[in-house]
Amino acid sequence: QVRVVESGGGLVQAGGSLRLSCVASGRSFIGSSMGWFRQAPGKEREFVAAISWTGGSTYYADSVKGRSTISRDNDKNTVYLQMNILKPEDTAVYYCAATWRPATTTPGGYSYWGQGTQVAVSS
Repeated sequence: QVRVVESGGGLVQAGGSLRLSCVASGRSFIGSSMGWFRQAPGKEREFVAAISWTGGSTYYADSVKGRSTISRDNDKNTVYLQMNILKPEDTAVYYCAATWRPATTTPGGYSYWGQGTQVAVSS
């Protein structure tokens, strides 16, 4: 049973930074692709960032490109999302997802999901 657990959310002022973490367990981390998605109240879940197993390929939504960095530490089975220059519109529940297929920007491409971590950005 694969388990995905996010952490690092919180309340931050606009212009601030947060680093989200995601730990995957229950299956070898080798070969996994990881993604971050978010869902604001009343909106659909949307792609934020994704990273390939080697970290050699990364993908970003236009809304966070240039402000966010996805990275991974395979020795720790952990993926990170560093978010800078946060805006009120970044407020959402952030979900981490895992797949053992190639990284994708679509939620349906991921088999395992965490429970989410809340990010709130005040203006």
